[in-house]
Amino acid sequence: MREDAMAGVTKVAVLDDYLGIVPHYGDWAGLGPEVETVFFREHLAGVEAAAAALAPFHALSLMRERMPLPKALIDRLPNLKLVVTTGGKNRSIDVDACKARGIVVCGTRSHDPAPTIDVAWGLILSAARNLHREDALMRRGGWQEKIGFTLHGKTLGVIGLGNLGKRMAVVGRAFGMEVIAWSQNLTAERAAEAGVTRVDKDELLGRADVMTIHLVLSERTRGLIGAREFALMKPTAILANTSRGPIIEEAALLQALRDRRIHAACLDVYDVEPLPGDHPLRSMDNAVLSPHLGYATQGNFRGYFADTIEAIAAWRAGRPVPRRIDE
Repeated sequence: MREDAMAGVTKVAVLDDYLGIVPHYGDWAGLGPEVETVFFREHLAGVEAAAAALAPFHALSLMRERMPLPKALIDRLPNLKLVVTTGGKNRSIDVDACKARGIVVCGTRSHDPAPTIDVAWGLILSAARNLHREDALMRRGGWQEKIGFTLHGKTLGVIGLGNLGKRMAVVGRAFGMEVIAWSQNLTAERAAEAGVTRVDKDELLGRADVMTIHLVLSERTRGLIGAREFALMKPTAILANTSRGPIIEEAALLQALRDRRIHAACLDVYDVEPLPGDHPLRSMDNAVLSPHLGYATQGNFRGYFADTIEAIAAWRAGRPVPRRIDE
């Protein structure tokens, strides 16, 4: 066992296990009796609450970006030696602050190659055919309230033609859609290789019947879609965001939905997660919502936590920790 770990029990905190299922997705007992693992179902909001709860722990297991780990919190965790995040990287961790403290940071593999596209298309189809509204109406005893439209012959605008964007384009073409794409660095040649047409951002916003965002959150993409961009969209357009909430300016999004500026917004990600219970999006019938399900699959969870347990065991044994992201 590592000399810099506390003598006796090594304390591991597994955070944001909303469903209470992570204990069943890995051989946690296999870490041995000298490891005490605590599973937190409730989100620890804010540095003060998180610092108070996590100060005794040597290792943290983070579920993607559910729990930010800024320097202000790292400085309040005197015993912290290891951070394992599900997925290959996590922009909400201050990796430099961890490195300065000698805290090892590592990631995990993902088992399912592109689970987010399932959720994205599910939300889009619900918006196009009003399935979310009709489901609610059926449960109230009603029958057929709205009439929707098919995707065949419509235009799909892909914002960000990376791995996920390309997969979205394949499905769009299968529905019989014309597919156009834009991102800051996308070239016409790369778009053509994916079987789509590269257009300028404003043209995409004006032409697309369905827009889907597949970009990482960065200073370049934060607030990428605001009031100006909503003004360019068709009133019949659907905008889907399964990437990161702040890519769309929330105030502009809410105003566009209130004004019926677009047909619907399909959202799996939000500025604040979990989405507050009184958030106005929850009461808007032209917002189709899911609780950040994109990566949350049984296959991914099995891979995530098998790798997490492997990383904890390697660290305790003083062996090289696999999949380090702090080097």
